[in-house]
Amino acid sequence: MNVGCVKEIKQYEFRVGMTPDNVKAYKARGHRVYIESAAGRGSMFADEDYRAAGAEILPDAESVWDCADMIVKVKEPLETEYALIRENQIIYAYLHLAANRPLTEALLNNKSRAVGYETVRGRTGDLPLLKPMSEVAGRLSVQEGAKCLENPMGGMGLLLGGVPGVRRANVVIIGGGVVGTNACKMAVGLGANVTILDNSLNRLAYLDDIFGQSVTTLYSTEAAVERELRAADLVIGAVLIPGAATPKLIKHDYLKLMKPGSVIVDVAVDQGGCCETTKPTYHDKPTFIIDGVVHYCVANMPGAVAQTSTLSLTNATIAYGLKIADKGLEGACREDPGLTLGVNCYRGKLTCGEVADCFGLCYSDPSDLMRSGDGDT
Repeated sequence: MNVGCVKEIKQYEFRVGMTPDNVKAYKARGHRVYIESAAGRGSMFADEDYRAAGAEILPDAESVWDCADMIVKVKEPLETEYALIRENQIIYAYLHLAANRPLTEALLNNKSRAVGYETVRGRTGDLPLLKPMSEVAGRLSVQEGAKCLENPMGGMGLLLGGVPGVRRANVVIIGGGVVGTNACKMAVGLGANVTILDNSLNRLAYLDDIFGQSVTTLYSTEAAVERELRAADLVIGAVLIPGAATPKLIKHDYLKLMKPGSVIVDVAVDQGGCCETTKPTYHDKPTFIIDGVVHYCVANMPGAVAQTSTLSLTNATIAYGLKIADKGLEGACREDPGLTLGVNCYRGKLTCGEVADCFGLCYSDPSDLMRSGDGDT
C-alpha cells in the first residue's frame, strides 16, 4: 500500500502523524511511504530523518494526497483539504465528526473511507487511540488552568497549591475518565484541593482507591455540578461520550454563581464542549472571558507539546496502521471488530451511529459493509 503523511495545517498544530520509526515499520512490511517536506519539523523530525528511514519526500501536500492510498494524519482534514481527498482513499486520523457537520458531509460526498482514532475500540472496550492524547490533555489542562488563574491572564491571581498560611485553590474535575484521572494526578501533585465528579459509581470507587484522602469523589448530578461550581477556582471539563457530541453540563447561568476570575478549561471542546459558553480557541489566543469567568477552550491542546504528543500518539496508532496497510481496511476490520467501530464514513455511507443521531442522518452498519467490501492492499 502507498501510505502518505502530510503536514498539519490547523492553526498552531505542531504534531505529525508519522515518525521516522513508523516509516521503518511500514517499509519493513513492503509498503511505500510518502512524507510532505517539513511535515515533522514541529515535532523535531527533519526530512533527512524520514529519508534515512526509507520515505520518499514530496514537495507539497497535493503530491502526497495524490499518490497515497492511505493518509495518516493527526487532526481532521480542514476545508482546504476536502478537494484533495479521493474516492475510496483511507483517511486515518482524529475526526470528531459530531462537532463538524461540514467535514462529515465532505467525507460522505467524496466517498472516502474515514477511520477516526477516537472511536476505535480495544479488546476491553477501551479507546486505545484516544487514550494517549487524553493523558496529555488531562495533564496539560491543569498546567494551563494554573496559568490562567494568574492576573495577567484575567484570573483571580491564585497559586494552585497555595503557600503556608494561604489557602490552596479548589479544583473541580467533571468526568473521571482518562482525561479526568490525569488532570487529578496533576492537580493533586501541585497541592490543590481536588473534587472529581462522575456518574459511574464504579469509576468513583476506583478513583477513591487510587487517590485516597487526596481527593473528594462525588456522584455527578445537575445539583452537584451547580453546587461545586460555586466553590471552584479551576474547573476541568473532562466529559466524553465516544463519537457523540458532549452534553452541556455547565449551563450559561451557572457562570454567575462562580467567582470572578475563576477558570474553566473545557477539554471536551473538540466534541462541542461540556460548557454552553464554550467556543474553540487557538494557542495564540487561548482564552476569553464571559461573566467574569476565564474560558480556556483550545481544541488541539496536545499540539502545544508536540514532541511528547507525537511520540505518544504514534506509539498507539502504528499497530492499527500497519494492520490496515497489510490487510486492506476491509480485511483488517473483519479481523478486528474494534477497528470496525473506528470506521466513521465508508464509500458514501455514514457508519458512526452517534454522528448519525447527532445530525439526523442515515446510519449504515460498518460490520455489514466490511463483510461485503473488497480488501485492497
